[in-house]
Amino acid sequence: MRKRKRTRQDFYRINWQIRAPTVRLIDDQGKQIGIVSLQEARRVAQEKGLDLVEIAPRANPPVVKVIDYAKFKYEQDKKRREARKKTKQGSKIKEIQLSPFIGEADFKTRVERAKDFAQEGDRLKVVLKFKGRQITKKEFGYQLLERIKQELAELYQQDGEIKLTGKRLVMFMKLRKTATKQDGQKATKEQIQNSKISS
Repeated sequence: MRKRKRTRQDFYRINWQIRAPTVRLIDDQGKQIGIVSLQEARRVAQEKGLDLVEIAPRANPPVVKVIDYAKFKYEQDKKRREARKKTKQGSKIKEIQLSPFIGEADFKTRVERAKDFAQEGDRLKVVLKFKGRQITKKEFGYQLLERIKQELAELYQQDGEIKLTGKRLVMFMKLRKTATKQDGQKATKEQIQNSKISS
């Protein structure tokens, strides 16, 4: 039987779970009251009808705050979700493949596909494959990658050096900041459409 993987969640002692005899108290307005006894901190929280939450247990003495614990947990969970979104955003890498002597129609199809990837906020991997003796004409490969960069200049910029591995040229590209929303999530539809019209 497989064990379920546990996910780490922040744990905060509240009210009667707090054990330290003295604490550094912060009131519900964010003002530092100072070092007081645990009993005094609990009394302040009770008078305000709020919770006493240990927010920094490793401090000496531990730091506690008078807050609405349910609201506090909601805010913490919200921050965690937003952090996960930012971490995931742009983590996908989509790939387009080319050959050094690709036809014009196929080339445009690859460019349009890359622009669609930009709309999803994805990084781009451009792979150019040489076949047979084409490897002796590497300059055509570099020229084609340069053309790709120009076609996608409004949305993408080169990320790192172009690498030649075996018979493949590989170039990574990342979204330009101007091609993404302010929250860093997706390129705007208007920018994608404008880019398609201009190409």
